[in-house]
Amino acid sequence: MEGSPIPVLTVPTAPYEDQRPTGGGGLRRPTGLFEGQRNYLPNFIQSVLSSIDLRDRQGCTMVVGSDGRYFSRTATEIVVQMAAANGIGRLIIGQNGILSTPAVSCIIRKIKAAGGIILTASHCPGGPGGEFGVKFNVANGGPAPDVVSDKIYQISKTIEEYAICPDLRIDLSRLGRQEFDLENKFKPFRVEIVDPVDIYLNLLRTIFDFNAIKSLLTGPGQLKIRVDAMHGVMGPYVRKVLCDELGAPANSAINCVPLEDFGGQHPDPNLTYATTLLEAMKGGEYGFGAAFDADGDRYMILGQNGFFVSPSDSLAIIAANLSCIPYFRQIGVRGFGRSMPTSMALDRVAKAMKVPVYETPAGWRFFSNLMDSGRCSLCGEESFGTGSDHLREKDGLWAVLIWLSIIAARKQSVEEIVRDHWAKFGRHYYCRFDYEGLEPKTTYYIMRDLEALVTDKSFIGQQFAVGSHVYSVAKTDSFEYVDPVDGTVTKKQGLRIIFSDASRLIFRLSSSSGLRATIRLYAESYERDPTGHDQEPQAVLSPLIAIALKISQIHERTGRRGPTVIT
Repeated sequence: MEGSPIPVLTVPTAPYEDQRPTGGGGLRRPTGLFEGQRNYLPNFIQSVLSSIDLRDRQGCTMVVGSDGRYFSRTATEIVVQMAAANGIGRLIIGQNGILSTPAVSCIIRKIKAAGGIILTASHCPGGPGGEFGVKFNVANGGPAPDVVSDKIYQISKTIEEYAICPDLRIDLSRLGRQEFDLENKFKPFRVEIVDPVDIYLNLLRTIFDFNAIKSLLTGPGQLKIRVDAMHGVMGPYVRKVLCDELGAPANSAINCVPLEDFGGQHPDPNLTYATTLLEAMKGGEYGFGAAFDADGDRYMILGQNGFFVSPSDSLAIIAANLSCIPYFRQIGVRGFGRSMPTSMALDRVAKAMKVPVYETPAGWRFFSNLMDSGRCSLCGEESFGTGSDHLREKDGLWAVLIWLSIIAARKQSVEEIVRDHWAKFGRHYYCRFDYEGLEPKTTYYIMRDLEALVTDKSFIGQQFAVGSHVYSVAKTDSFEYVDPVDGTVTKKQGLRIIFSDASRLIFRLSSSSGLRATIRLYAESYERDPTGHDQEPQAVLSPLIAIALKISQIHERTGRRGPTVIT
């Protein structure tokens, strides 16, 4: 800290009408919009900072991280300059700007920060032609609740100016403290560059039996693993935790260098995009495979020969085996949470364990309230996200360590564990079909007409015959959630059709990018008989899908011949 104080400037601006966070305090848009539209990023950052009450903001500590995608360095610099100008006292930033979403949540909670800003578009592609995003996490370490997102949006619609210190420059590569003297500020502004993994790793050590996992990965008959970081933020975490700490060979980890465009790939851990890992696992050399998305909160599990563990099954199997984890043996299990579209496999485990299940809308922010109130110990979503009350975010690496712990304790393969689970609880066949990149107006009318159809009283009892199958409608609704903690009501969270055999069809509108919309179609069918557990999910679910296509007319109304992605 030397020379004259750095000036704080107030810059006039004009609002944008499209800066409504899509949930959890996040704004996700094409990178070109952030990069090219004048003041687009500063407007939103100012709206986020202004959403924090002035008395809480002045002198407070915040955490800043990114998944390393294109435009992250420029955006990080702007966030730092604006945080300083808005009275933030201290920023904790991952080295080179890198911090996974779970690590941001961990650090916020560890140091009792006022919140955090995460620069990520999650599993969306990066690069100049990709997507960019800004996400605000609050003081509990979780995504901003809707009341905060609404406040951010209201500020963004009336913003007239933003504060910034354009001459403030930080060195993101140098670990340690950097201090800056600002004009009209009594105390210096402080930036601390931290190792992106260390604090999070220390938390993991308190949760798991690292010796048991290390023995699995290094001892006689060691489990050979293959882990794909997909050139996102998780590379340093995989190397430090799985390789350096737990002894997995260095060549177990692939695509571990964070790249601005994720190597030109879609950093989404599913069978459609994690094909490099899938092909490696099909060869039979590896007994366990995992992949992570760009910011490290989503994951996929594969067994030997490419055996796929669906996210809903993974959640249920983790729930059924929590006694393998020291953390849960110590604190116990209070309840489970799942998003409404997630399969009901978790519910069967909960019933056997005699613990409650909370069914919420999609979005991790709904779980945070449950965990803060002590109601929920484990939660998950069908979109490859699982987590517990150790954080307030879904956590990909935590889930992988859970699986390795279960394998070490049970001395079974991934496939054996899954098949044993099906034999005990039955199998929930499940698929999600995404119709992406649709015109928002088109999706609005499709969902409006569907709601009118399925919520009409005459729809109850209708029968649909498809081949040898006859499905009778037992219940329908437009899902709404009443938060058991604060009574907040969240409406229109998806259309449900539940048949007399407990099969389900769900239609849900998603608009994470804000400019185009996605309709997600979910189908679920339960099979108790073990002789029926080896069928292909799409074959089992094809009659339900036929019903869904007939009543929605989605192909005719969108001009699509099929979904963009099937998971």
